[in-house]
Amino acid sequence: MKIVSDKVYVIGVGMIKFGKNFDKTMKSMTGESLELAIKDCDLKKKGIEAAWFSNSGWGMSEMQHCIRGQVALSVNGVDKIPITNVENACASGSTAFQGAWTAVKADLYDCTLAIGSEKMYFQRPSSRKSSSGRRSSGGGSMAGFIAGTDVERTRKMIAQLKQQIQEGNQKAAKEKNGDQKQGKKEHSMFMDFYAMGSRNHMKKYGTTQRQLAVIAAKNHNNSTMNPLAQYTFPQTVEQVMNDYVVAFPLTRAMCAPIGDGSAAAILCSEKFLDAHPALKARAILVRASILRSGSWKSDNICKRASIAAFEMSNLGPEDINVAEVHDATAFGELHIMEQIGFCPVGEGGPFVESGATELDGKIPINPSGGLLARGHPIGASGLAQMYELVTQLRGEAGKRQVKDPKLALAENGGGTIGSEEAALCIHILEKD
Repeated sequence: MKIVSDKVYVIGVGMIKFGKNFDKTMKSMTGESLELAIKDCDLKKKGIEAAWFSNSGWGMSEMQHCIRGQVALSVNGVDKIPITNVENACASGSTAFQGAWTAVKADLYDCTLAIGSEKMYFQRPSSRKSSSGRRSSGGGSMAGFIAGTDVERTRKMIAQLKQQIQEGNQKAAKEKNGDQKQGKKEHSMFMDFYAMGSRNHMKKYGTTQRQLAVIAAKNHNNSTMNPLAQYTFPQTVEQVMNDYVVAFPLTRAMCAPIGDGSAAAILCSEKFLDAHPALKARAILVRASILRSGSWKSDNICKRASIAAFEMSNLGPEDINVAEVHDATAFGELHIMEQIGFCPVGEGGPFVESGATELDGKIPINPSGGLLARGHPIGASGLAQMYELVTQLRGEAGKRQVKDPKLALAENGGGTIGSEEAALCIHILEKD
């Protein structure tokens, strides 16, 4: 009797260009990334046995609730099979991947699909008017980001919190760099949370605004080599620092943009791979897949999830050759790489200044450009990370290719519970 292996592989990935895709719909973007993933592994749609569809905002923007995956996939030739809808804030895409992995790992299916799409721009600025009659950019409302928190609690504290945040931003900006331009555009309240975290880190460890700018400039420069990124222009450290301040010390260039996009991954069992030997050369092994939730108690969800991922994979942070992390802000990247263990806590600033996270550094982080420059269509971001890491491990990343990577890590978090993320995934991939 043949013993079935419990190994799970990624055999196909697909991703469309992120950005303000005014002329594309949720259905059309989903269809594009699906076709790209199918083509990547030369598979037929009928070979997919179950699917997990990731999205966070379609219900708020167009009232498409409840059956988003069935709606987006059925018009693109995927129906009848089990389709699970995933909404887990900014961690939605990686949660969909984790669901597709779990089902194969449990030997329920041999071939599954994880696909995420997000639409935040709906009409061209010239064709859409607001209720006041003014032209609108079509961007999604920043107020929607409150949905990624405990809304009941947040509404009670939001007035007081806004005042504290505003006073903190103004005081810090005046003390540290009073001549920086202050941004007045509406922004996500999460940027204020990140700003407070940044200031606390600066006070405790001596981290500087310039060190955060080094991270942002790196990611923007990496994105110039990624044709699927939302931003493809270079940035110097000085340009990042001279951009207007969203919430001190974070300038606009240190904060991820919203946008439209879709990305997908097809996973399979070893049994399926044995039956399709032509796929083996480019198949990527999933060494670990971890999903954790936040807590109102004092907690560090990223560290907790990382430990679990390293235990599952029998690896450590020193074994990882390339990483994609959830850099919603430049400080987010610094905080995450410290918690994962790529450098000691408190030493992230000097670590990035040393060049350790550059493409040719000790641990290249966000070679795609990250959320800061590749973009952040919420439901697609986690799967965009998987697209990048699979591409890197296959040696197919072109000018941004990291040298001979064997092991890769993705970290994707979303929402807020207490002082940390509400949901967070860690995935470790290996070139088998």
